[in-house]
Formats: sequence, structure tokens, C-alpha cells
Amino acid sequence: MTEYVIIGDGISGSSAAETLREEDPDAKITVITDEGEALYNRILIKEHAKGKLPEAPISIHDEDWYDERDIDLSLNTHVTSVDTDDKTVHTHEGEAIGYDKLLIATGGTPTQLPVENSDAEGVHHFWTFQDARRIRKAAENSEDAVIVGAGLLGIDFAAVCGAQGIEGKYLMRGDRWWRYALSGDGAEIMHDGMREKGVEPVFDSGVDRFEVDDDGHVEAAIDPNGDRFECDWAGVAIGLTFNTEFLRGSGIEQDNGIVVDEYMQTNLEDVYAAGDLTRFYDVLLGEQAQNGSWGSAKEQGRVAAVNMAADAEDEEFEWVSSYSITHFDFPFLSFGHPTLGDEHAERKYSDTEWRRIAFKDGKIVGGVLIGDLSPQSKFKQLMREQREVADQKEVLLEKQVDLDELAPAQEQ
Repeated sequence: MTEYVIIGDGISGSSAAETLREEDPDAKITVITDEGEALYNRILIKEHAKGKLPEAPISIHDEDWYDERDIDLSLNTHVTSVDTDDKTVHTHEGEAIGYDKLLIATGGTPTQLPVENSDAEGVHHFWTFQDARRIRKAAENSEDAVIVGAGLLGIDFAAVCGAQGIEGKYLMRGDRWWRYALSGDGAEIMHDGMREKGVEPVFDSGVDRFEVDDDGHVEAAIDPNGDRFECDWAGVAIGLTFNTEFLRGSGIEQDNGIVVDEYMQTNLEDVYAAGDLTRFYDVLLGEQAQNGSWGSAKEQGRVAAVNMAADAEDEEFEWVSSYSITHFDFPFLSFGHPTLGDEHAERKYSDTEWRRIAFKDGKIVGGVLIGDLSPQSKFKQLMREQREVADQKEVLLEKQVDLDELAPAQEQ
């Protein structure tokens, strides 16, 4: 009987556990998580923080789900080390759990700002269900907030402010939101959306330090220009620090994440990884890449499990990810790797509609759609086909994209 151990019960770990049970009905499967509750929907926790959803719809699995599939679930359990020679996982309670095959799916922890008082009461990060509960409570009893982190996670704090009627100041280091993927035209649509929610973008700013009151609760953010922004709470979203400290000395290769191949296998036999913390070989890009989307993490968990159960390189991970934002009156979607590329094409169609496509070596590698998401399936198809279409930008920027207007692939 094969013994599988999965560290992490996010969507990648849970997807792997479910797939392993289907692929290997007689196996022993153990899932270890340091969280106090089973899998929940990280996408919906932002709606809970906004005050739009009660807790019930957010949970995906209860503990019975694992019992029904004969999966051992260990909640509130911290893994302290992994001995890859003895194939043993050690926990904070002194337990040693042996494995034949191991999956690491521990994700990350929000990175703390390296400034004074960044750990003060009232400075929030947004990652877990517990975080969402705390943010909702803070938002319901406040008037002013400060947001730090001009990316896909930071904008969730802006949405919380808008939903709870809070006057927010969004402090951005550069001249626009998500400047690595958006030009000025696209970013301005997002800035206007924030302003309509009562959140004011503050550019060329950031946080030099937080000020606290006599009780140690944050009361203001001071930016590098010396400007002071009063706040009842602050939201910080400047990225993730991957949860890999317990792998010290394990021999597992890391490079800003755990390095895996297209089969989700690490450099060590019988050790796999999935989810946000992977630096995986992207077969469409032809190089190592990273992606933090929910769909990507779920598929990585499934692919890892298929290969673990097969004891072979049975299935490659091939995926075009997407990330959507639904906080505003217009939709927003990024796909693939929009921050990569050696060429770009973009067009603004209206005050709330914009499109940008990123190319590398003539092929689409990602993009951003605002206002009209209908072309996404066609762009993703072209990515999967790895067609060289950078010389046909005008066709791709037409309001209605017609792939039949593209020159046949074999003629390029």
C-alpha cells in the first residue's frame, strides 16, 4: 500500500488528495495543514470581508469530506522538517510521519512591510479566512483606511473600503496601479473605478513608517515624501513569502519558490510540489515560470497527483491561467503572463474598455482585458497553439476578434 503525504490543504493540496484517492483507491493519504479549518474558497473570502457574504458559502470541504474518502486530515499541525533520506515528515508535536511520495503545497504568507510599526495592531494582511474575518470587523467600525501594494491583491482592500463606505488612500510607489502589466491608459480606468468607490490613488508614494497610538494601534501612515495619512486600519499586500522554511536541509531545489518540472516533480525522486510556491517549467513559454491563480493551483495539484499515482511522467502541466476582478462596474481579467513579453499591443475602446496583449518570440504569452472579456478564449487558444501572431496585431485588436482573419499558421 502506497503512503502519500500532502503538506498543505489549499486548493492544490486538496485537489491532489481527491485525485490520489481516485487514482489509487487503496492508498493511505494524509493531509497536514497548519490552518484550523479545512479547504475554503480564497476567492470568496474577499466578498466576506466586504460584508457581502456570510461564512457558509465560503467553506468548500468540511471534515466529513475527508472521512468519506478515507483521507487523514491533520488541522493546526505545523511541519518542522522533512527528512528526504528517511522519507519522514516531522511535526511540531514530535510526530514522525513516513511517506512513499510527498507533495508540498504550503503556499505562502503575506510579506510584511520592512518599516517601523508594520506589525502594529490594525495593520492587516489578506490571505486566510481568519484575515477576512478580522478585516471585515475592522472595516465595519472605521472611517479611514490606508492601502499599500499596487497589485492584484491590494485592490481587494480597495473593494472592502468601497463596500463598507470607508474613505481610503491607496499609496502606490509608482505612477499607476500594477505598472508591470498596465500602461497609463489601462491603469487610468482602474484608478477611476477606485475613485468611484471612494478610494483615492496616491502616486509616487508608499509607506516609510506607521504611527501608532498609546495602545499600539495604527493611526497613520507616513510616506517617503513626509505626507501623513490618518487611518483606522491599514491593508498591506506586497506579495507572498513562500512557506518553505521547514525544508531547510532537505536538498529540495529552490529558486524563489520550489523548482519543479512540467510533471510537478522536484529535483528529488518521490517529492512533488504544487500551487503558488512552485517555480514550474511552463511548456508553453519554454522556461520556468510562476503563477498564483486558483485555477492554476488546482490543476497543478491534479497533475502532481496523477504522476505520483502513476509513478511515472504521465501527464504534463499545461495551463493558461486567468485572474479576474469583479469589484467595479466593469470586469477585469488578466491571463497568461502579462508582465512578460518583448512586444506589446494595446487599444483603448472607451472609458471603461481596454485591451493589452503581450508577445514573446512572436507568440502571445499573456494579456489584460478590461470591460470586454469576450476575446479571452481566442487569445488563450492562440497561446495553447503557440502560433506566431505578433505581426498581426491589428486583427487581434479588432473589437470583435475573428481568428479566421489571421494568416494560417503554416504560411507564417
